[in-house]
Amino acid sequence: MPVLLNADASFSSRQELLDLQDCPLNGGRSLDTPSPVDSQTGSPLRSGPRSPDGSGADDLAGALIFTRASMLPGQLYGESSQPDTEAPLGLTLKSNDSDQLCGWGALKPNIIQVFNTPRWVLFFLCVASFLQGMIVNGLINTVVTSIERRFDLPSYQAGLIASSYDIAACVCLAFVSYFGGTGHKPRWLGWGVLIMALGSLVFTLPHFTAPPYLVSLQEQIGMCSANSTSPCQNKERGGLSSYRFVFMLGQFLHGIGATPLYTLGVTYLDENVSSNYGPVYMGIFYTAAIVGPAVGYLLGGYFLTIYTEIHLATEMTPENPHWVGAWWIGFLAGGAAALLVAFPILGYPQQLPGSQEHVAGRVSEAHQLKDGSHNTASDPQFGKSVKDMPRSVLLLLKNPTFLFLCLAGATEATLIAGMSTFGPKFLESQFSLSASEAATLFGYMVVPAGGGGTFLGGYIVKRLNLRCRGIIRFCMLCALVSLLAIFIFLVHCPNVPMAGVTAPYQLGSALDMNLTVSCNAACNCAREVYNPVCGADGVMYYSPCHAGCTAINHTEPSTGRQVYSGCACVMGNVSWGEEGFALTGKCSSSCHHMPVFLSLLFIIICFTFLCSIPALTATLRCVPDSQRSFALGIQWIVVRTLGSIPGPIAFGSVIDISCLLWQDQCGDQGSCYIYHNSAMSQYTLVAGIIFKVIFIVRHHFTLKMLKMKESGTEQRILPHYGSGGMPPVVKSI
Repeated sequence: MPVLLNADASFSSRQELLDLQDCPLNGGRSLDTPSPVDSQTGSPLRSGPRSPDGSGADDLAGALIFTRASMLPGQLYGESSQPDTEAPLGLTLKSNDSDQLCGWGALKPNIIQVFNTPRWVLFFLCVASFLQGMIVNGLINTVVTSIERRFDLPSYQAGLIASSYDIAACVCLAFVSYFGGTGHKPRWLGWGVLIMALGSLVFTLPHFTAPPYLVSLQEQIGMCSANSTSPCQNKERGGLSSYRFVFMLGQFLHGIGATPLYTLGVTYLDENVSSNYGPVYMGIFYTAAIVGPAVGYLLGGYFLTIYTEIHLATEMTPENPHWVGAWWIGFLAGGAAALLVAFPILGYPQQLPGSQEHVAGRVSEAHQLKDGSHNTASDPQFGKSVKDMPRSVLLLLKNPTFLFLCLAGATEATLIAGMSTFGPKFLESQFSLSASEAATLFGYMVVPAGGGGTFLGGYIVKRLNLRCRGIIRFCMLCALVSLLAIFIFLVHCPNVPMAGVTAPYQLGSALDMNLTVSCNAACNCAREVYNPVCGADGVMYYSPCHAGCTAINHTEPSTGRQVYSGCACVMGNVSWGEEGFALTGKCSSSCHHMPVFLSLLFIIICFTFLCSIPALTATLRCVPDSQRSFALGIQWIVVRTLGSIPGPIAFGSVIDISCLLWQDQCGDQGSCYIYHNSAMSQYTLVAGIIFKVIFIVRHHFTLKMLKMKESGTEQRILPHYGSGGMPPVVKSI
């Protein structure tokens, strides 16, 4: 099949120029004779057998089509006497026809063609990835507690809601990446964003269809009272838990809609820009996806300070354990924004103007199979039918470089998913922060560390012009730095003393570690009401009732926190000079390790994300061009199945071992209230070391596979570079 170049084609890589110099026009074959593209160099200018002397006299890549604009300086191969309007050698040049114009169907006005560039494609895809990250990875993690409280959902059902996204993605990835890879990528992307917008709107439906959330404040603050009743008596759920199916449907639509974004979107960007700028574009694209969750944490924390029924007034404050914030606002706004950005994406052509030049100048590093079956992927008709899917999967499974990159990515995804889920909880426990403070602080960390590391990784690949071997070494170096920094988890903060849990009551014996003692025995305190208060003695109590408090003295105007009085269990009055006072909320931690801990945590996050774009670039380079989208789909399936889905479960199980105080849900065990800080740090350290070491080992085997591949094939393909066997541009990496 002839290779068609644009009239303004230029030589964008040194390898292409070297290929051209080795390929005379009188190679003994007709210029119209097609030959397969050399999958080792990726250049359509060199393939086929070479003469034994390495002179290249018999080497011809296929149909070489040059215009005057594409000639080398000095007209190396002679002057062309053909007019510009006539294609040389009797063939027709591929020009920017209507198929490469931006628009919707027959509507392709000239005024919008200014947006028909890779930069504008990058902009709209960045907005889409930002919204996906903000909604799925930011807002949902922030508001899941409020959704549990509002719709009476136990923790395992909330976990199933979160997992519905990954389940949908795993189901659709193979189908979307396989057929979308050979289809019209912008249409797949645009419809995916529309489905994602629909999922966000569906996710907000329970707020508008459920009865208003009204809470009485009568006995809900949990003070000491002899005639108090248990909240478990006459408790009715009212059928609100059935709304979990609506949330699962919304998450399922999120997963379906986001599937094309990180497979087809990446390959669409990569095939429409030069290979040098591909990592930079992907770095910007993934940076938007990293910044999205951070913004989701911040917006979610802000919306939770607004009462969920925005049209109703309430006497409750966000510190009240029965408070439910306006969790739904973020999803409504995010869904509307995704709806708007979908239409520009739908208007882009299958190929941007000038994309053929970038494809022709790309240097491929695809793995070569001994049986030659990798040439199957070079067939233009390969992948058009579902019958080719098993063969396509088999070709990827025979690629050891691709397999080890997938396994290494799954290892890193396990660590990232676990830390992103439980990172705020770790900060909350170690430094005695509130849930909103921990989530906001974690969001501030992710923006510069995760986003900056992602962008910087793509820039480094472009700046140093790294090939696969250099990329793998760079990833191993980043993993080693983060492995050294992860030893910060050896440092931990002591637990804030909590009466009956980590410290005895002042009035009880030194060995009495029960929540009910003589000072609160007559209060009939309910274990189900957890509303911690900080006593004047610096000890934290399970609730005002467990502190023996009988009244609310006043409310602090600056913070809105309530001050309880008559607390029989509170002694020592060192801070306030009065007996029996307690302040709602946790006691502040006396630990001063936060600046050092956050600094090294910043390094861990930065260097973890620093190798994400280089690893993605290596994946795209180690597979044939026709399998890029499908390879990313398979990689995402492996990463989600072995990493993203089990990661939070594994980390959650490890962290739960360090729990000291479990929630009591009317006889059933709920979530953990208090963790043993020392044990939590040690278990997190062990898990982090294990996954980082596995990541380095798998990249070591990836590097070994690349060395074996190059030692076995580079000499055969590039014999004319002398005893080194590799061109200078390759040997420098």
